[in-house]
Amino acid sequence: MPATTAEALMRSRFTAYVLGDEDHLFRSWHPRTRPPGPYCHPGTRWTRLEIHEVVEAGAPTGAGLPGPGEAIVDFTAHCTTSDMRGRPVGDALHERSLFRRRGGRWVYVEAVGDDSRGRRG
Repeated sequence: MPATTAEALMRSRFTAYVLGDEDHLFRSWHPRTRPPGPYCHPGTRWTRLEIHEVVEAGAPTGAGLPGPGEAIVDFTAHCTTSDMRGRPVGDALHERSLFRRRGGRWVYVEAVGDDSRGRRG
């Protein structure tokens, strides 16, 4: 069942990273911005997702507003990776992501804004 909101798609994409579901990540990424896979990295274990803000098209919040059929989801995804010696290290990715309705479904487009960094999607 397709996600009914950009936030729901963000949550399903995070779950796909947790489970290693490359197919869902591929299908939910806009084809114009989708890089070649693989999208999941075996040394990264995603542990927690925090949604900070969801901005829907037409919301009165200032610069960087999404256009019609778009939404921005600001989130932090927490993970565990390994350092150069193989020891577990906690890390986090903060991103403002642009989502767009395409063919009646939400898709991830790209990271937007100055504070987006690290892995995408």
